[in-house]
Amino acid sequence: MKILEKLQKLRFGPIKANDYLNKDVLKNVIYLTFAIAIFFFGVIVYGIVLNLRDIPLSEAMLKAGFTEITNPKIIIDRHNYTLGIYEDSVLVKNYRVSFGKSVHTHKTRAGDRATPVGTYKICKIYPEHKYHKFFQLNYPNLDDGANALRKGWISQKEYNDIKFEYYYDQCTKYNRVLGGNVGIQGIGELNYIFKNLPFVFNWTDGSIAMSNENIDEIYSVIREGTEVVIK
Repeated sequence: MKILEKLQKLRFGPIKANDYLNKDVLKNVIYLTFAIAIFFFGVIVYGIVLNLRDIPLSEAMLKAGFTEITNPKIIIDRHNYTLGIYEDSVLVKNYRVSFGKSVHTHKTRAGDRATPVGTYKICKIYPEHKYHKFFQLNYPNLDDGANALRKGWISQKEYNDIKFEYYYDQCTKYNRVLGGNVGIQGIGELNYIFKNLPFVFNWTDGSIAMSNENIDEIYSVIREGTEVVIK
């Protein structure tokens, strides 16, 4: 009751909280606040339990019959929210991932907050990053550039620049129309909250996000040049 009395004594300039709030209203507000807090606590606990059931990559490799991964490949399924690590054509382990905010479209323009669809490769690995780790993809690739050229979004010179970078540079550069700087990343500072959500929350600007722990796992087996198929 002391909390109720303190709230009722609050003043906001000439306005007294007591003029607008009675004990019943304050009780309902407090009960609702506690109910919301308990609900979110339960959601996080449920997510933690789900994560505890996950087996480490080393164990998944042994179950698949491998002691090491020598020819890694990544297949990302936007519909099932999964990233699969393959040894050649054999699935070793699936990870839960989230995508760009515009999850129902594939990336075609800068700022569309969508994840690209197609075949790419990891062109550069950043072991230290704002989002824990970042594996940059060579987006835009030739298909992205050709599609933009056909639609008149970019010039022939811009397409030729993309083509040159695709073949001779590790990564294609950020394009003013198509965008860029897309990759596979961790969550970063909010890892403990986002990784323990029992549902998928798409929050990136187009990159593929996974927990810091999971990106650490795949960091041990992937390399620059690893093929990444996004479908």
